[in-house]
Amino acid sequence: MATEEEELAVARANSEGEEDTSLKEAVEKDKRKEKRKKRLLKEAEKADRRGVCYLSRVPPHMDPLKLRQILSQYGEIQRLYLTPEDPAAQVRRKKSGGFRGQEFSEGWVEFTDKKVAKRVARMLNGEQIGGSKRSSFYYDLWNIKYLSKFKWDDLTEEIAYKNAIREQKLALELSAAKRERDFYLSKVDQSKALSKIEERLKKKQKVDVRPKVMRQFPQKKPVVNETGENKAQLSSDILAGVFGGSS
Repeated sequence: MATEEEELAVARANSEGEEDTSLKEAVEKDKRKEKRKKRLLKEAEKADRRGVCYLSRVPPHMDPLKLRQILSQYGEIQRLYLTPEDPAAQVRRKKSGGFRGQEFSEGWVEFTDKKVAKRVARMLNGEQIGGSKRSSFYYDLWNIKYLSKFKWDDLTEEIAYKNAIREQKLALELSAAKRERDFYLSKVDQSKALSKIEERLKKKQKVDVRPKVMRQFPQKKPVVNETGENKAQLSSDILAGVFGGSS
């Protein structure tokens, strides 16, 4: 009897220990969730305080590193993105002997503080870039604008959408090229098959492939009545009797 009581006590202790362990794990899990939630809220608050400026034109020879170096003196920059130029334009420029490096068409700059972003856009837009006179963009002008209520997530969504469209167009072009290639190859195979059939027929039937001779035979001209005799005509009396006319 004592043994059964001891076993029950041990079982109760084990179950209580398991309950305590599961309870501790649940508490730890809730704490981790709470910390993660707080961290996300802080990041969201920071993101709300950020501001994005748009560059409608990127001066030649300017890359992301140089742009960050120039604009960082006005405020802390979180992120920036420059759109590479059209590959066709780059090829044309290289063929004409121009700059062989990477050029950019437009860009976005995210400042940590939206107030700084507004001030930078208001202060620099339309002004000369300046800097070192040896710089290739010394005489270029800033084309910068603050984007109100625009977040970096909007930019990433737009870029992803454009990439998806570009990939879809590329897939369609590849599919069309593949169809044209398959059609051409099928016609080539068909032509080869017909040529082989003709060769076999020529061998079996021994067809003479010499050019046909068109023979011409002399013909007689049509005979013309040269007597000049007039045919007999009916008199007017007979015609009047037949058709009931008066003479």
